[in-house]
Amino acid sequence: MQALVIAAHGSHLNPDASDPTYAHADTVRETGAFDEVREAFWKEEPHFREVIRTLESEEVFVVPLFISEGYFTEQVIPRELRLEAWDPEKWDSDGTSATEVTLEVGDADKTVHYCGPVGTHDAMTDVIVGRAERVTGESDVGEGFGLAVVGHGTERNENSAKAIEYHTERIRDRDRFDEVKALFMDEQPEVDDVTDYFESDDVVVVPLFVADGYHTQEDIPEDMGLTEDFRLGWDVPTEVDGHRIWYAGAVGTEELMADVVLERAADAGAELGNAAEVVRDGAAVEMTTRADREPTTSEPGD
Repeated sequence: MQALVIAAHGSHLNPDASDPTYAHADTVRETGAFDEVREAFWKEEPHFREVIRTLESEEVFVVPLFISEGYFTEQVIPRELRLEAWDPEKWDSDGTSATEVTLEVGDADKTVHYCGPVGTHDAMTDVIVGRAERVTGESDVGEGFGLAVVGHGTERNENSAKAIEYHTERIRDRDRFDEVKALFMDEQPEVDDVTDYFESDDVVVVPLFVADGYHTQEDIPEDMGLTEDFRLGWDVPTEVDGHRIWYAGAVGTEELMADVVLERAADAGAELGNAAEVVRDGAAVEMTTRADREPTTSEPGD
């Protein structure tokens, strides 16, 4: 038997923060690839601390639903899961290349495959592009468009910026968009000045965040000038300083994120059958369905 644990941050303040985690877990669960699928959180129940001990499966794949390697993926999650033999050096990562480490959990009689975060997996590049397709309603969006990949950024964790820059470079190498740039909330270049960094009339802004919350639904829209008050919502696109800004919201809400979770588990040795193909096909159908509806206005929490 094999089990999947999706480990996420959660929130005591934002009741919607865990929605993407549950949605992606449900998508994976429906494929039947795992005998058990569990959600676990730092700030909500069920908690990291006991989740391994609730499973019947002997083999457990833990996939952190986090954007970057850092404090939570290297310290908090392994500690709370009680992975006693864990050491960050076991990932042998440069900040974006963590894959998996296999550990034995003696007191639970489990083999745990602890995976790198979803945010640094190569499949995330396709999710970002998919997010741009969804917000514009154009499956071939690119020519005539700029793309801004937005991260939080922080001086406390240099890997936070690395994940954003990694995917920005991968998308830029595809030569699909006229311009591709990494912008940040707490570092330069800042997303507040998004129009200063693009010549393209149309700019898609995709925040590399797991869930929509304070930053993606309040800070970023107001800071970019999409609205004076986030509670009033904003048009999609919104004209700002002569540019049309297509704001996509948190990438972690994209249906294709479930595929990234599966890819992480597959890289760690999980037997998935055709589960990944099923998820990708389902996301493609959802994209086509939504593309038939022209985006007009975004309300907070959409």
